[in-house]
Amino acid sequence: MSSELSIFGLFWQASLLVQLVMLLLLAASVASWTFIFQRSRALSRAKSEMKKFEDKFWSGVDLNRLYQELVARQSVQGMASLFCAGFKEFVRLRKSSSTPSEAIMDGTYRAMRVSLSREIDELESRLPFLATVGSISPYIGLFGTVWGIMNAFIALGEVQQATLAMVAPGIAEALIATAMGLFAAIPAVIGYNRFSHQVEKLENNYGNFMEEFSSILHRQALVSKPDSSMSSGQPQG
Repeated sequence: MSSELSIFGLFWQASLLVQLVMLLLLAASVASWTFIFQRSRALSRAKSEMKKFEDKFWSGVDLNRLYQELVARQSVQGMASLFCAGFKEFVRLRKSSSTPSEAIMDGTYRAMRVSLSREIDELESRLPFLATVGSISPYIGLFGTVWGIMNAFIALGEVQQATLAMVAPGIAEALIATAMGLFAAIPAVIGYNRFSHQVEKLENNYGNFMEEFSSILHRQALVSKPDSSMSSGQPQG
């Protein structure tokens, strides 16, 4: 490709509107890749922390001790956050001997549901941006393409003798806008679909843990006195 038809040369020769379209798509692409790397690390960390918590929870550890260890941290996330929210509410409601077990479990489950909603909102952070970029970038690029080709044919109509060399730069800059739109959209769509699937799997795992943990606490509410110490994460007979 000659210097006149290089990508940078075509960018500087393009009209102001096409230049703005290219810069917008470039910014969207950079932001998308930034969020893709951020979400990839965040979801990998969430899966790792979930696995560690499940291993410890089902190892037979005392729930009181596990709760104290978790709240001593500066921040608790993921499945551990659901456990802390549910266990805290369960202990608070059990202090009242007049509270029926059904009310205790309803309050405990609601506390875990609120915590679950917050965790899923955090995991889904930036995903709407990726979906937006994946949806509109091809159309923005197409707009730049149409505008560039329109200008090329307008310029072509103003000369007596048209040649391919006269129309080629305008068409080339228009096609670059299309390519940049696809370059921004494809990674964003792939990232959104991949991360949405991972978030869905994490949400299902969190939901399963809530049901299992609720069953354990329900047994405790039925057979334990308010002043009894909580035992391990394994269900009691």
